[in-house]
Amino acid sequence: MSKEVQVKEREQWGSKLGFILAAAGSAVGLGNLWKFPYKAGTNGGGAFVLVYVIIVLLLGFSLMIAEIALGRHTQLNAIGAYAKISKKWGWVGALGVFAAFLILSFYSVVGGWVINYLVKSATGALKVSDPEILKGIFGGFVSSTTMPIVYSGIFMIITLAIVFIGIGKGIEKASKIMMPSLFVIIIILAIRSVTLPGAMEGVKYFIIPDFSKITMDVVLDALGQVFFSLSLGMGCMITYGSYLGKDTNIPKSGIIIPLIDTAIALLSGFAILPAVFAFGFKPDQGPGLMFVTLPAVFSKMPFGTIFAVLFFILVLFAALTSSISLLEVVVAYIVDKWGFSRQKTSIFIASVIFLMGIPASLSQGIWSNIHLLGNRGFFDTYDFISSNILLPLGGLLLCVFVGWVWNREVCTEEITNGGEVKFRLKNVWFFLIKYVCPIAIFIVFLRSLR
Repeated sequence: MSKEVQVKEREQWGSKLGFILAAAGSAVGLGNLWKFPYKAGTNGGGAFVLVYVIIVLLLGFSLMIAEIALGRHTQLNAIGAYAKISKKWGWVGALGVFAAFLILSFYSVVGGWVINYLVKSATGALKVSDPEILKGIFGGFVSSTTMPIVYSGIFMIITLAIVFIGIGKGIEKASKIMMPSLFVIIIILAIRSVTLPGAMEGVKYFIIPDFSKITMDVVLDALGQVFFSLSLGMGCMITYGSYLGKDTNIPKSGIIIPLIDTAIALLSGFAILPAVFAFGFKPDQGPGLMFVTLPAVFSKMPFGTIFAVLFFILVLFAALTSSISLLEVVVAYIVDKWGFSRQKTSIFIASVIFLMGIPASLSQGIWSNIHLLGNRGFFDTYDFISSNILLPLGGLLLCVFVGWVWNREVCTEEITNGGEVKFRLKNVWFFLIKYVCPIAIFIVFLRSLR
């Protein structure tokens, strides 16, 4: 299949709103609803939030524009996009495709946990206020052999079903339903949380920065969280950008998507931390905040079962909007490269990813004694390779490619739609993408390897 035919027959988003919601959905995931609140809780609350927002405005905006522009200009997948401009750089896109493949193999395991907790919440099995008992419930489930794999399979089937249908009728339609629903649910939860007796201490902790707590570690943690939260460096935005029409305002999209992602992260903080304070729990509980501390909070809350169900529906929607973008990165590459049908490719890749996820699931239980990198099991090894190596390296090389390899005039013409879109900050953007972003990401990359 020739490149000319690929471009001509390539699917496109049905509307600009559809693209925005799908791209924002790719960015909004477990990183916003799970990782952001506990990162804020362990890094001084408002101090972390302030640094995070500043970095989003600098780093997030710049990289988002770069990836979308690269995808739309080439109308190709992550590997094809780099290779079309410079054949020597195709391997950089391959890093992103491999990262998406690897991330989804363990992300689907966590997605299965979320579905299980949604079921547990609906049946009242989590109506327990003792965190120690809840810790035992969580540990007992994830370390079991069969059920986590079954739930992971359910999560992958839902993801597959959406990608199988295609861009317009599948990903776009699902995003148009899940993203507005996600906003409504998280706003309801945030309102309920901040109106609990004693919640104001949590609100103050979350929004009032204690400048004495802004350390280099806090800055680096915020930088890493921004980078991974926005789905950058894994080819998602390049792939989604490749389905865009030439009339889309890229700078505007590059601002809106990070803003939606940040709004969800902030709302999740308001939904979680004030409630944690209201019931006397500690905000620095770390990764256990979602599966241990929050169920304890919900059990003490009036109508707690309803809010627990709403919360895990919210988390499931966020997880799915990210998982479909990860699967699409791999599927798009194979469809573009070899011309296979979307349906057959989606089934095959989803099946392989599911099988890759089985060792990740078993590493929480009967395979916990099997170590790959250092003391890391399958789950932690997948996470470390993708999050600490592939993503920052992919983001760093994206900056080098756009800032130093891609012709600046061609890049500017793509971003401005041939001069029709006014991009007054283009010189600032080029400076950031050429110098500031690579240095910042390189620091994160070095730190992540410690």
